[in-house]
Amino acid sequence: TIAVLEERLAALENGVGAVCTASGMAALHLAIATLLNAGDHIVASNSLFGATLQLLNTILSRFGIETTCVSQTDVGAWDAAIRPNTKLFFLETPSNPLTEIADIKTLCDVAHARGILVAVDNCFCTPVLQRPLDLGADMVVHSATKYLDGQGRVLGGAVAGPKRYTDEVLKFLRTAGPTLSAFNAWVLLKGLETLQIRMEAQSAKALQMAQWLEAHPKVARVFYPGLPSHPQHALAMRQQKNGGAIVSFEVKGARSEAWQVVDSCELLSITANLGDTKTTLTHPASTTHGRITPEARAAAGISEGLLRVA
Repeated sequence: TIAVLEERLAALENGVGAVCTASGMAALHLAIATLLNAGDHIVASNSLFGATLQLLNTILSRFGIETTCVSQTDVGAWDAAIRPNTKLFFLETPSNPLTEIADIKTLCDVAHARGILVAVDNCFCTPVLQRPLDLGADMVVHSATKYLDGQGRVLGGAVAGPKRYTDEVLKFLRTAGPTLSAFNAWVLLKGLETLQIRMEAQSAKALQMAQWLEAHPKVARVFYPGLPSHPQHALAMRQQKNGGAIVSFEVKGARSEAWQVVDSCELLSITANLGDTKTTLTHPASTTHGRITPEARAAAGISEGLLRVA
């Protein structure tokens, strides 16, 4: 059952191999631990998911793998951060929760010119909206818990890419043990059957909400790649099918005003998870990015007035 899921995910990503894991963070950990050794260096976006930043800066650093975080959108900063021992570029595009867009193809060109691999977290878009391997990436990572399942039922993760990489990931998986259960694989297979129609419908609704929020007098700013006002709108429309299903916005004020919006909602599910059949709402500074330092949150652009709608 797990093998069938892996074959279908590989096909969706236009890859030749895929390995499924117990969670999205397990997939990320496996991908990095398989590709890198102690003494190696990673250049990563400073706009990554909070738990990803924790893994890179707090856990992997204990094992001799260093990470330099740079602006998601500044290609020159990625190039300048390269060291002789740099082995991996890691990015998440669109980013969580500000939907910053990384130029996958350009970053792959920069990395590959120096013999550096590129891994992309494709959780927000799924292969329905974006295929990083087609743009030059060496590996794709997913939290299958999100849109691949699509109904908030199970945890799961996946790594997709050329078999010379995924075969090594599989060896690591069998030894380290973060395996996906066969039942969860069966549930995820059912999720894949509706992935395209869900992503297209949810993305259309997200655009409507983003447009409404952008005109709201109590909203300071809206972050959505499908809006012409988004700084990387043109790039997003080149490498994605549409703007996706995540909208973030800053309420005028700070935490108290943002929490008032959350507490006043009657229809949205208040949770940090995303990719469900129902719309969810979260306050990133106290949930998804609550475990990182205030300085790291500031560097990632996570303000106290920011809310994310999925």
